[in-house]
Amino acid sequence: MAINLFVPNFRIDECMDAIRECLEKGWTGLGFKTLEIEKAWSDYSGLPHSHFLNSNTSGLHLALHMFKTEKGWADGDEVISTPLTFVSTNHTIVQSGLTPVFADVDDSLCIDPDDLLAKITPRTRAVVFVGLGGNCGRYAEVLRICRERGLVLVLDAAHMAGTRVNGRHVGWDADCTVFSFQAVKNLPTADSGMICFPDAERDARARKLTWLGINKDTYSRSMNQGAYKWMYEVEELGFKYHGNSIMAAIALVSLKYLDRDNAYRRQLASWYEQHLKGDPAIGLVPMAAGCESSRHLFQVRVAQRDQVLMALNEFEIFPGVHYRDNTAYRVYRHAAGQCPQAERASDEVLSLPMHMGVTEQDVRFIAEKLKEIVHRNQRN
Repeated sequence: MAINLFVPNFRIDECMDAIRECLEKGWTGLGFKTLEIEKAWSDYSGLPHSHFLNSNTSGLHLALHMFKTEKGWADGDEVISTPLTFVSTNHTIVQSGLTPVFADVDDSLCIDPDDLLAKITPRTRAVVFVGLGGNCGRYAEVLRICRERGLVLVLDAAHMAGTRVNGRHVGWDADCTVFSFQAVKNLPTADSGMICFPDAERDARARKLTWLGINKDTYSRSMNQGAYKWMYEVEELGFKYHGNSIMAAIALVSLKYLDRDNAYRRQLASWYEQHLKGDPAIGLVPMAAGCESSRHLFQVRVAQRDQVLMALNEFEIFPGVHYRDNTAYRVYRHAAGQCPQAERASDEVLSLPMHMGVTEQDVRFIAEKLKEIVHRNQRN
């Protein structure tokens, strides 16, 4: 049987019951369940203001738009990001009228604070830190640099649902944190996300902007027993980025099992490390000290990665690549060559199957075949 990189894990009966409640009440959009998941996520994570969205990508764009308009950033001002991420991270910078500047990565595959310092210019306004695979890398150093330089820090926590550092869930010290609850993430829905600001004022503004700038959402107006339910103000140009109750219903079920599932992912990672550690032909990505990672990914680094990947496919093992160096794409090619460590990682990194259906026996089989293939390639 094929061993795929990701297989979504839904508690189907519980999800169907939660969705049925939405259908029976006749409320599938904004409100009702979205309010429940926002409270549940804040209770779980300790982040005081949580707003449910239709995707992580929407949240990143919203955050940059809000900071740009609030702080008076000019078109073309710079946001330092990583080239080793899904392209949506950097697309949202461009879509906000800002310029992405790429800082290299370190061994954790997260932003290297030393290169970050080298990339800061008088036009730098913010940093987007991507917690790749659930790893926090040298985030604390990046945070310190941002505070010392007066830069906004946005945490792209798409892979970090359930990641804790020194016992505390990530996101509490960033200016904004955005999570992903897309289908193959650790907290799966079909697609949705959560944006978390530490302050109530930005949270309130975000809620208006995700509903087209309207100052009263449909659910609030429907709960109002008075007249003039149709009477609302449009205070600024906004977007249609809010989440809906169907996705929230699934998220509420998934959240119940997030810590349990993440614990199993850490067990899978431990098994992989047990079988692969010490092999000079296979590089393991180090986890930061004090980081209890969500382990969304388990990544290794190998020579002739593409050949290795195709050879694993012959055994019905289907790994993935996270990610291709964004400067290899046409839209970001102007920055090619500026981040040699990310470029090298992009050619070497391989994500091994990580989901609830992977067993210890599967891990042993994958590790054996991986070692067999990389050593055969070395001999050839």
